[in-house]
Amino acid sequence: MTTGIEPRDLRRVVCIRLDNMGDVLMTTPAIRALKDTFPRVDITLLASRLGTEIVPFIPTIDDVITYDAPWVRTYGEAPDPGSVTDLAERLAERKFDAAVIFTVFSQSPLPAAILTWLARIPIRAAHCHENPYHLLTHWLPDPEPARFIRHEVERQLQLVQALGATTLDRRLTLRLPVRQIAAARRLLSRICGQSVGDDWVILHPGGSEQRRLYGTQNFVEAARLLRAERKVGIIVTGSTAEAALTEELAAAIGPGAVSLGGKTTVGELAALISLAPVLITNNTSAVHLAAAVGTPVVDIYARTNPQHTPWMVPSRVLYFDVPCRECERGVCGKTDHPPMQTVAPDEVARATLSLLDTRKVPGPLRRTRVRPVGSTVAVADRRREG
Repeated sequence: MTTGIEPRDLRRVVCIRLDNMGDVLMTTPAIRALKDTFPRVDITLLASRLGTEIVPFIPTIDDVITYDAPWVRTYGEAPDPGSVTDLAERLAERKFDAAVIFTVFSQSPLPAAILTWLARIPIRAAHCHENPYHLLTHWLPDPEPARFIRHEVERQLQLVQALGATTLDRRLTLRLPVRQIAAARRLLSRICGQSVGDDWVILHPGGSEQRRLYGTQNFVEAARLLRAERKVGIIVTGSTAEAALTEELAAAIGPGAVSLGGKTTVGELAALISLAPVLITNNTSAVHLAAAVGTPVVDIYARTNPQHTPWMVPSRVLYFDVPCRECERGVCGKTDHPPMQTVAPDEVARATLSLLDTRKVPGPLRRTRVRPVGSTVAVADRRREG
């Protein structure tokens, strides 16, 4: 379809990623590809409130528009219908040259395509199962999940390739302010002087979907096995809404466990993870924070989104099945499911110890090498292919 503008001429691009923070992080290599290919391009991200929390630490994003779309699962009140047309007008005022609509294969890009069509954005690119006709100028027929399932990072890189955008750096992007790294070191010094030994890990038990969670008692048993084997210190992290969970879990683990639930911002959590020898968590955004800063991950992985495993970081992925794995409900309403195979806590402990044993530099206060970037630093040189 003729658009009147060629991709090589792009100056203003809106990247649309309306789900969660981890999804935004997994899109950063594709956004970098746009920056690497079109050096003068200005990138605006249209994202949900949850997604925009990480934007201050993504240097390839120049601006952000926050919007909780009614066609994507959000965790607040649904927006007013008039907000859609209001947003289309805001986008039209910005005179974007192109819109790149990033979705997982279970999401339809068509509502966002209509939005960008109403905003008169001349280039509109997305994967789509259905024929979008005039709504998309660059349509990639979606082969997932019928033919295969790609990693989410691969999917989005292949989308921007339709505009001619490529990059040699396929890592997730995250840069942390020097002050947050320093604050995390001070916090660790204080904690390690009281409760946490030379070997320590972060345990992040929460997540956005109940069915993805490994379960409090399972985490407690795995942590106790780590403590029994090597006196591994446990720092339990989580959001403000998960503070009660992290307190309960730390108390159940006993001496050597500290709860920081609700006590860190997103940036502070990322800084703590950047210093951690290992992160233990469910399939959640913390995995992608760890991948972005190069921290090894034990990912206790519910088989709901097979495309979201840790990207380009040492990891142990321990799969467990869930009822109705292809269902899009966050909480299952059925009660008649047969028992499902899960991951034994000793598997989690063994996986964690194996990652701890591969470390080159022991201890909680080892130096993390960083590359200065203005007033920020990019956590670097801890990345190894896992």
